Amino acid sequence: MKNLSLILNAVLAVAVIILFWLVLGNKSSETGKKALTGKGVVSVGKLPIAYINIDSLLLNYQFAKDANEALTKRQEESRLTINTKARQLQTEMGEFQRKLENNAFLSRERAEQEQVRLQKKQQELQQMDGKLSQELMQVQQKMSEGLRDTITKFIKEYNKDGKYEMILSNTSSDNVLWASKGYDITEEVTKMLNERFEKK
Repeated sequence: MKNLSLILNAVLAVAVIILFWLVLGNKSSETGKKALTGKGVVSVGKLPIAYINIDSLLLNYQFAKDANEALTKRQEESRLTINTKARQLQTEMGEFQRKLENNAFLSRERAEQEQVRLQKKQQELQQMDGKLSQELMQVQQKMSEGLRDTITKFIKEYNKDGKYEMILSNTSSDNVLWASKGYDITEEVTKMLNERFEKK
């Protein structure tokens, strides 16, 4: 996962360098004009690049909030189901142990049958826990994909006028270490996404 992140960052860095070279190297472009001063080359105008702070977007986008709430509720329900069954099993195992110590079983075979039944119940509980965890992971993955698709489709629609050559995602300053506030379109995109979500 770390390697993938490093590779993606390297690819993004190369893409940004190429974009800077294309934009700043084009002398006929109005937005990419250069002025030579005694201190070096100064770019005139704003580059056609923007970024979205994904952490902020997810905190303020209602669809993401609703999806996170639904997932949390499902996790709590699963945990409650497992905890309730685990307590019941623990009570039954305690009762079995008490009977065993007091020789309350009619025969050794009956005690062994009860022990086998409790072991089977414990295995079923472990399987149920694994199944619920797997289901939660699938639901979370499906929600993440849906959210990503929604945002990606919106960004394409948002930039249909071709105003930006590149829109970067930024999570906890992973990709964009620093940028002028004018390149941050998070607030505008979040507002438009929420307006779009409310209409549905």
